[in-house]
Amino acid sequence: MRFLELAGVQVPVIGQGTWRMGEDPSRHAEEVAALRRGIEQGMTLIDTAEMYGEGGAEKVVGEAIAGQRDQVFLVSKVYPHNASKKGIPQACERSLRRLNSDYIDLYLLHWRGQYPLEETVEAFERLRDAGKIGRWGVSNFDVDDMQELAAPACATNQVLYNLEERGIEFDLLPWCQQHHQPLMAYCPIGQGGQLLAHPTLKQIAARHSVTPAQVALAWIVRQDGVIAIPKAVRPEHVDLNAQAAQLQLETGDLEALDQAFRAPHRKQRLAMV
Repeated sequence: MRFLELAGVQVPVIGQGTWRMGEDPSRHAEEVAALRRGIEQGMTLIDTAEMYGEGGAEKVVGEAIAGQRDQVFLVSKVYPHNASKKGIPQACERSLRRLNSDYIDLYLLHWRGQYPLEETVEAFERLRDAGKIGRWGVSNFDVDDMQELAAPACATNQVLYNLEERGIEFDLLPWCQQHHQPLMAYCPIGQGGQLLAHPTLKQIAARHSVTPAQVALAWIVRQDGVIAIPKAVRPEHVDLNAQAAQLQLETGDLEALDQAFRAPHRKQRLAMV
């Protein structure tokens, strides 16, 4: 596994996402086992949110990290409607209980909402002073949002980024790199399998004796300061995600992917799911 610095800590370039976990009780044990397997494979960054399964995903994570909290870099996110001076500490306490942890390594504002950024930042800083969180950051912020935030203490921006959604490459990704701020890519292998069925991706995967998903992940994390957080539940998918960090794409591979998935030539609206 390769690592980079996030919030002053060395974290793996490929972590584990938990979107849609905690929604089906019949899959609880399977989801817990998948996260534990990922930790064993070196994917010790786990991303979750109070929104996922309305707290269900955090409960899955809490069980998965039991007995090994100090080995995990834990990321969670607060709903915008809870991002007030009073709401954030209350939401954080609820998340901590579900996670069965005394602290969250990195706490993110899930997207912009009704409360002024200054109020949200103040609440984050109070949590940091109290030792409830290590650092804070944001999610689904575009360049103008980041410029308005103007907070050096912001540790990261988590956004949608994959081969099909390259809009951030025009301005947001360069901005983050210029400001030495790691970017977290959610849905790095797309949704619904359409991306992974693309002929170019399949051809490159066959050439390297890997899977299309591994190619998609390797393409994401080839760049400095970018972390991918794919979700996986099946054991074989967990293992393949971890192994993708070592895949080195060749110049010809990157050129072929650029032809199949065009880079943006103008500003695009920030994509979100």
